[in-house]
Amino acid sequence: MRFDDLVARVRGLPGRPMIGICGAPGAGKSTLAERLVTALGAEAVLIGMDGYHLAQVELARLDRAARKGAPDTFDAAGYVHLLRRVRDQDGETVYAPEFRREIEEPIAGAVPVRPEHRYVVTEGNYLLVDEDPWREVRTLLTETWFLAPDETLRRDRLIARHRAFGRSLDEARERTLGSDERNAVLINATRRAADLVLGSVG
Repeated sequence: MRFDDLVARVRGLPGRPMIGICGAPGAGKSTLAERLVTALGAEAVLIGMDGYHLAQVELARLDRAARKGAPDTFDAAGYVHLLRRVRDQDGETVYAPEFRREIEEPIAGAVPVRPEHRYVVTEGNYLLVDEDPWREVRTLLTETWFLAPDETLRRDRLIARHRAFGRSLDEARERTLGSDERNAVLINATRRAADLVLGSVG
């Protein structure tokens, strides 16, 4: 599908559209979300699900650090609550957290969602997972799009991303084909619930 068609699709939705972009690690969610918000202009804002990663110290306490990125390594209820606040926003700025890859930690209050934001875009792995509390996410979004690129390309992108943030080639491959791949299997199984499935965006 052409990117311009996606922009037009959002602009044609009534009310205050909340668009979710879902897909496995390395699918290109962040890239598409950022392009979409840029194209929509100052009236659009981007909220990342990754802002609800549990902090490293909490993952260590729960003995989940090695599985970072799995569904239970996020504050899913907090993410749902934020989306509900944004949907029902009335006059006050709502602040969302942001995940900083360079430090591998979420930063609270980094993204202001203002009442004048006409379009809200959010992206993340688990927007279509059919278990509590994740299943509430879909009900709060106007549309959810699923990115399904070629799997070899997706894994290659992921390896490159891990390397860009300091992992060796062996470490990047181990992460991509290990915990990331297990998460990808779960995520890819949710594509049937999407409003739109995108193989690539031109």
